[in-house]
Amino acid sequence: MLQVPFYDPTKSYDENYISGPYGEFANGHIYEQKGKSSFEFLGETVNLPFGIPAGPILNSNFAKAAFEKGFDLVVYKTIRSSIFPCHPHPNILPIELKGDLTLEKAKKQLKTKKQYSEPLSITNSFGVPSKEALIWQEDVKKAIAYAGRGQILILSFMGTVRPNQTGQEFIDDFALAAKQSIETGAKILEVNLSCPNIGNEGLVCYNLDVTKKVLQAIRKVIGNTPLAIKIGYYEKDADLEKLAAIANEYADDVSGINTIPAEVVNEKGEQALPGPNRLKSGVCGHAIKWAGIDTVKRLRAIKDKKNYSFSITGVGGVTVAQDYFDYIKAGADSVMSATGAMWNPLLAVEIKDQIAKSKTR
Repeated sequence: MLQVPFYDPTKSYDENYISGPYGEFANGHIYEQKGKSSFEFLGETVNLPFGIPAGPILNSNFAKAAFEKGFDLVVYKTIRSSIFPCHPHPNILPIELKGDLTLEKAKKQLKTKKQYSEPLSITNSFGVPSKEALIWQEDVKKAIAYAGRGQILILSFMGTVRPNQTGQEFIDDFALAAKQSIETGAKILEVNLSCPNIGNEGLVCYNLDVTKKVLQAIRKVIGNTPLAIKIGYYEKDADLEKLAAIANEYADDVSGINTIPAEVVNEKGEQALPGPNRLKSGVCGHAIKWAGIDTVKRLRAIKDKKNYSFSITGVGGVTVAQDYFDYIKAGADSVMSATGAMWNPLLAVEIKDQIAKSKTR
């Protein structure tokens, strides 16, 4: 059963940033973690390798609520080196979909529907908005402090495409954002190479030469700080193998997937999300679970064959507790949920309860 989402899609991004979170995330109830923290995530001991990926955790208020509700891995929404605006409202809409959003289906236009319902799939398009560095740096410090025993805040960042920018300047902006991120004291960083909602910027992860140069530049700045990379879905095994080789050299974790891009129209067949470069947006939720599971299985096979050292975080379509276990079975070391967690703020509690019950049988 869908609950009141902690990010309110009927409100603008700024309204959510100022007044959110909502629903269960706003009631102040704190999940009491029992037992020892017994899992490892990038050098940190955590209660359970489950959390919320970059996206809905807008600021420290959202991070605090996520920690209180038992999400032990919390990724602060992707930041940029300088201020960047959000796409016009609306930014989230429910999608009419039957079954999986296969790559073939994603080539055709998808239609929105009026109500959010299960199995839940949505489209989201924010454009990766960011506050000024000084603002988000101070807020990230607060978010880090809210983490309890066995919990960790992960800071996501990315570079920005600007007019008349050279390729090197684009790479340098990733490095600058990494430098600003490390200044917050965050123990784990994530570079977002896969956001589909940034118009002309494209998905960096699909350009493997640029991906390698970006990661080289970031590693020079952050030293040995653990680094995760957020990727999209790779259709070709050869490309995923090349990505894995690069990740093994420069990163510590591969997190996938982000979303599957598709053109989205309303019931009249008109562009559903207003503004330029928004006919196509990222689809997430139940319909993309297949792609996340497939990515994890393929990454696990590559890692085991090559004896690579990076860990694997499974993301995509985790909307019920069983999805967590499906990802672990597929080979994920950790799992995250955005859409599912938004409409079920007690998802982490439900997973932990299932684990506790299984131990008493």
